[in-house]
Amino acid sequence: MSRWFRSEHMEYISLIVNEDAAHDCLADLGKLAAIQFTDLNPDLTPFQRRYVSYVRRCDELERKLRFFANECDNFGLTLESAGDIDAFLDSPSVLGSSARSLTSGAGKSDATGTQLLESLEVELEGYEGQLKELNAYSEKLTREYNEKVELQEVLEKARRFFMSDAPRMAVSELGGRKSSGARTDALLSGGDDEARDMDMRFSSITGVVATEEKVRFERMIFRATRGNCYVRFAPIKQAITDPETGSLIEKCVFIVFFKSLSIEAKLKKICDAFFAHRYSLPDMDDAPAVDRMLTENAQELVDSRTVLLKNQDTRFRLCQMLSQHTERWTWIVLREKAVYHTLNMFKADVSGMLRGEGWVISESFDDVRMSVNRAHSDMDHNMPSHVDQVPKPWPTPPTHFTTNKFTYGYQEFVNTYGIPRYREANPALFTAATFPFLFGVMYGDIGHGLFLFCAGLYLLWNEEKNDKAKLDEMTGGLHAGRYMITMMGFFAVYAGLVYNDCFSLGLNLFGSRWAFENEEPEDGDVADMTGTYGDGSSVYPFGLDPIWHVAANELLFFNSFKMKLSVIFGIVQMFSGTCLKGLNAIYFGKRLDFLFEFLPMVAFAASLFVYMVVLIFMKWSINWNSRMLSATCLDPASDGWGSVDYQETVNGQTGVWVECDGNGDGTCTPWGYSCQGNDDLADKCPLDFGGSGDGCQPPNLITSLINIALAPGVVDEPMYNGQAGMQNLLLAIAGISVPTLLCAKPYFLSKEASTHHHSHDEEEDDEDHGLGEILIHQAIETIEFVLGMVSNTASYLRLWALSLAHSELATVFWEKAILSTLNVNWFATFIGYGIFAGTTFGVLLCMDVLECFLHALRLHWVEFQNKFFHADGVRFAPYSFKQILKDAGSPN
Repeated sequence: MSRWFRSEHMEYISLIVNEDAAHDCLADLGKLAAIQFTDLNPDLTPFQRRYVSYVRRCDELERKLRFFANECDNFGLTLESAGDIDAFLDSPSVLGSSARSLTSGAGKSDATGTQLLESLEVELEGYEGQLKELNAYSEKLTREYNEKVELQEVLEKARRFFMSDAPRMAVSELGGRKSSGARTDALLSGGDDEARDMDMRFSSITGVVATEEKVRFERMIFRATRGNCYVRFAPIKQAITDPETGSLIEKCVFIVFFKSLSIEAKLKKICDAFFAHRYSLPDMDDAPAVDRMLTENAQELVDSRTVLLKNQDTRFRLCQMLSQHTERWTWIVLREKAVYHTLNMFKADVSGMLRGEGWVISESFDDVRMSVNRAHSDMDHNMPSHVDQVPKPWPTPPTHFTTNKFTYGYQEFVNTYGIPRYREANPALFTAATFPFLFGVMYGDIGHGLFLFCAGLYLLWNEEKNDKAKLDEMTGGLHAGRYMITMMGFFAVYAGLVYNDCFSLGLNLFGSRWAFENEEPEDGDVADMTGTYGDGSSVYPFGLDPIWHVAANELLFFNSFKMKLSVIFGIVQMFSGTCLKGLNAIYFGKRLDFLFEFLPMVAFAASLFVYMVVLIFMKWSINWNSRMLSATCLDPASDGWGSVDYQETVNGQTGVWVECDGNGDGTCTPWGYSCQGNDDLADKCPLDFGGSGDGCQPPNLITSLINIALAPGVVDEPMYNGQAGMQNLLLAIAGISVPTLLCAKPYFLSKEASTHHHSHDEEEDDEDHGLGEILIHQAIETIEFVLGMVSNTASYLRLWALSLAHSELATVFWEKAILSTLNVNWFATFIGYGIFAGTTFGVLLCMDVLECFLHALRLHWVEFQNKFFHADGVRFAPYSFKQILKDAGSPN
């Protein structure tokens, strides 16, 4: 864990490698994943880089591989996995039929990077040419096949129309002409006889149009021809395949009758506008010609279908073969592209040599040097390589933490807010323990926590399978946080056991330490403790006694308990964050930060807020039964006289009852004071702590804490002797710490700056120049800390609020959905259970988990981390093949 507390040590190094061995050097370094290269050519555009042509070739290969993947997807083929990335990088594998001598692993190959790309280009170019040729041929065959299908449908539908509808139309037209024959003869010169009128024929256009365009197509014809045409439609039952997209389109056959050349021209333009296919038909009265055309087209249709299926089968088999290798080829191309992209960051200072610089993890420095030397020795170059550290000053080192499966999720949890500075205390180390714990405090319930814990165990059970699977964003996030979810469930169960809360019900696991006189108690009955107060037998072994779940003051008790716990956890966590600020100051040698920031902050926090925690524990630990009894007037002859509850020490005697002289009203306090009947509590209390209670009355802690600042020296209900003086001293310490925090550091910084005759101090940020800016910066820091301690302490009360909301919601669901239906009938109980299960799952197991998660997230990001965490570090981005391949395989 010590390595996780502070980031890995970094070294800034320089590499000088032979240009011929550069590819192999970077191939080995990419496998190490221990170096982050610096771009030594920032002034050059991407098109001016030395290896831009190789990067372009890799881009072209990636385009071809994406084309293969899309074609496989069109056939519903899943790309076969290339296996484990580590195995791919460690083990050589065959590239393809034209590159059998080349390796695709991260190890050495007999071929150079250039030959590797050339081999891939030749092979993929061949497959792409075949696939494009087959696709073009398939598109052509599909178009021809569709035309034949449409022609067949047009012939069949047109013949059916002329055989059935046309004779009826002719009879209808003949009857119309007979009724208006006189007017027609008068208008037409040289009128024709009735037989010639029946021989008059209309022109027609037949074709196929998309069904979804049918209404618009018909409306356009009607408007363009002003109704001077007759249109009929007939649907095609078989969907037509679009040759370009491959999607199925519903179409229908149309036939339009008209009697004008101008109308014909308009109809042709409309058909072209709607992408309707027109077909020329023979004379429908010539039945043998129509039958012959149908027969010939049907035979051609069969032949076209056979050729089309053969083409489709060939494409499928080619895509099936490509699906087995596409992912491996993609990994090879990505690896080569990463090599050349990194080589573009190198600088060619000397002919034949390349120089690169970058950050390397200190413990991996020897491995980097060995990899570079090994690459040169394998290439038999006489000129030695050079790997050495660059002397300081360095640029700002990046931050890197070595994580495992458990710690990865918590580190990403912190990195989402901000990257720690180099060698700064890592909040993730503490977050791994406190985040699931604070979540459990808010979500504490045995039953609900078990569901969450089991969900985490399920994710752990499928860990290996999910590691190899391609997960979407949400599933990938759950998989990354599987250990966090498990811990959250565990602490929710733990907190539930402390609260003794299981689906809002108390569990009597160890036997209650309270008992009612009646076996079936009623409202108003009082329970008595089975043991003696203060004795171990009177304490419930673990958690809270289940009797509190049926007590009349249940809510009051739980609120007081959880509120105090929230304050304790909050102050402890914030104070720990402040202490981490001091550790950072010591580690980085920032003397002024330690003396004039950390120490005043600790003094302020301890004098007011840590003191609050001390008071809470004191109030819990004091035997108030004994103290209150010591200030109670009792008749020496009564049964209460001599009770063992009295344990106060008076005049060196503990728990000794002393009878008074009886000068008062006849009653005495246990320590021998004669009561007068109108005595103050301070008179009857033997402690003499001051105030109205004199130490025998439990104080209101909120009032006591407020009075520290608003009424210094006044303690109405003290808990220990000298409490007023102690609180005055603490208030003075807090008062002194604030101006010290505000003024001391700027004063010494300005004094040091004037001594050295410059305005820049390496302990300050770059923008801190001059006393004025330093004061402003320090004032912001002071205000943020002082007010933040107050507001952040109040913010931790969300632990109490969320826990209260969770338990009350569970109680409402139980009472309204289960208890209210138990006494009705079995069906109502069945429905009530369904409602209970649904609301519990939706509200408490989904919404409330997310709510508690977000509130715990806020407590860490704001209340805890702002005490010491700067979050402005630079993340270490190593040159790593494994990370590149992982990122390429993750969904967008």
